[in-house]
Amino acid sequence: MKLILVLPIWVLCFSLFSALSHSRMQPLLYPNSGPVFAPELQPISQTQQTVSPAPFKNFLKPGMELPTGDTHHHLDKELLLAIILISIMLSSIILSSFCACLYWRKNLQKSNLKSVTSSESNIGLTFGPILGKFNSLRTTGKKRSISVIEYALLESATNNFSENNILGEGGFGCVYKAYFNDSFIGAVKRLENRGQDFEKEFENEVDLMSRIQHPNIVFVLGYCIHGQTRFLVSELMQNGSLESQLHGPSHGSTLSWHLRMKIALDAARGLEYLHEHCNPSVIHRDLKSSNILLDSNFNAKLSDFGLAVTAGSQSKSNIKLSGTLGYVAPEYLLDGKLTEKSDVYAFGVILLELLMGRKPVEKMTSTQCQSIVTWAMPQLTDRSKLPNIVDPVIRNKMDLKHLFQVAAVAVLCVQPEPSYRPLITDVLHSLIPLVPVELGGTLRVTEPVPHICPKSSH
Repeated sequence: MKLILVLPIWVLCFSLFSALSHSRMQPLLYPNSGPVFAPELQPISQTQQTVSPAPFKNFLKPGMELPTGDTHHHLDKELLLAIILISIMLSSIILSSFCACLYWRKNLQKSNLKSVTSSESNIGLTFGPILGKFNSLRTTGKKRSISVIEYALLESATNNFSENNILGEGGFGCVYKAYFNDSFIGAVKRLENRGQDFEKEFENEVDLMSRIQHPNIVFVLGYCIHGQTRFLVSELMQNGSLESQLHGPSHGSTLSWHLRMKIALDAARGLEYLHEHCNPSVIHRDLKSSNILLDSNFNAKLSDFGLAVTAGSQSKSNIKLSGTLGYVAPEYLLDGKLTEKSDVYAFGVILLELLMGRKPVEKMTSTQCQSIVTWAMPQLTDRSKLPNIVDPVIRNKMDLKHLFQVAAVAVLCVQPEPSYRPLITDVLHSLIPLVPVELGGTLRVTEPVPHICPKSSH
């Protein structure tokens, strides 16, 4: 293709060179003579034109002829031809450049499409067959396309929202397993109208998910609006949420020490992407164990961005105080101050959950509750007491140095003063050496890492 675009330019340049050479040589060559310089032309009067050329013949050698009016006329034709050829050549160059530009843009679009396809394949999903059924709504700018899905398709995929298809239930509504075809199973989150902020939160999540794409953030395929009900369709996370794994029927029995550190590392990577690589940065604002979902290989992904905000867009006047008790940072709870460090506090609470297997808030009596931070803080800094408060499932099954390091990171994350908390990037780098290479870290263990068996909690 490139050769075809350049070839006309080569041909035209060669033709032009030949024409110019011919036009230059033609007036200088005469029959039976060698090359001579044409005499310099001077303006002459009409009367002078009748003078006999005889005097000039004295200067000519035998065999030479004096240029006549026909020769000048022939020279003008050659010059006109050269000008025409130059004009054609310039037009062809402009046309060829335009074609080359179109060809380059076409290749660039193909390259971008391959890049997006590669990025989506890294998430581990093949959405092609199912997206073909959706009515795709293209978005602009740097946003990816997100689909509008017909309600009838959701009804069919969830068996009319059968109770047998329920994966989980929360304050927002239910999550259903959806069988779109034999090769694709997704998750449909049904959102019931919860008040005046419901519509705003839904639109916020759809907008953010059209801009956010990362292996540690749940991939949303599309949405549906049906009356007062809203639906989000996403990839299926076979092992449910971290909350269901830790505090559900299994009580964390499927989560080894290394798997817990992998989950913490994955969550930190997703959070770092929101804080450091999104422009503007995104504050999740509702980070908790129920919003960390696990796929069949226990890869952790952040979800539920309805309360998320972009940095600089929040203030006491336009942001309603929201969050989940036990995960909300003190400065946000007391003063409404919201920063990326608020997410870091919530991440520290999740680390404590992974270490101790306890809920973020537990009832002491019918009227009193105690947070995991208040209960654990005095023991986290005492190396003699720390091993005793670790979840019995993983107790004595890790290197104590690694246990002390994770506890130290958790203590820093839940500091009451935001400025004392580390950035999520610093947390991420402190966790990487604690996770085996096989699970995405840099730790090389002498004993084999336990094989991950896909086991769904649903």
